[in-house]
Amino acid sequence: MAEFVSLLDETIEGWWDVRNGVIAEVDNIPAGKFDFRPVPEVRSVREMVQHILEIAMMMTGELTRPDTNLRREPWPKLLRRYAGAAYDASTKAQLLKLLGSQMKDAEKKFRAAGELALLQFHTRFDGKQGTKFAWWHHGIAQEEYHRGQLATYQRLMGIVPALTKAIQGG
Repeated sequence: MAEFVSLLDETIEGWWDVRNGVIAEVDNIPAGKFDFRPVPEVRSVREMVQHILEIAMMMTGELTRPDTNLRREPWPKLLRRYAGAAYDASTKAQLLKLLGSQMKDAEKKFRAAGELALLQFHTRFDGKQGTKFAWWHHGIAQEEYHRGQLATYQRLMGIVPALTKAIQGG
């Protein structure tokens, strides 16, 4: 087990674990299947990955600001403020590359902001006050949730998910 110096280190390590799992699941899906969606009303594989990225980019941008306010703008506009690169990436290769580079950028920004800044309060989407750390954990949990959806999509396509393969030793 890693020895953590701070809550910041522990949170970054946890997010990297989640992100590496997302990357493994995305890499496991053939490029020709990125338009798959179980039903017309839900996101395709490509849209799901773009959504994971847009949330991570918005979360990183807002939580590392000194004046974080998740009600700064209406939700779609707040996402667009930060996530242009997510919307521009459309191929499997582009999305995989961005999943890695966005995470490296996020780590740098969170480390630059520092742990004390992340213990500060901000205005959440519901208008209540909460720490930046708490919302960061909410964002990481959201990413793990979508990782599970990607695994379910794979099952529906007849693909064994990457985590299952890893557990089974292959």
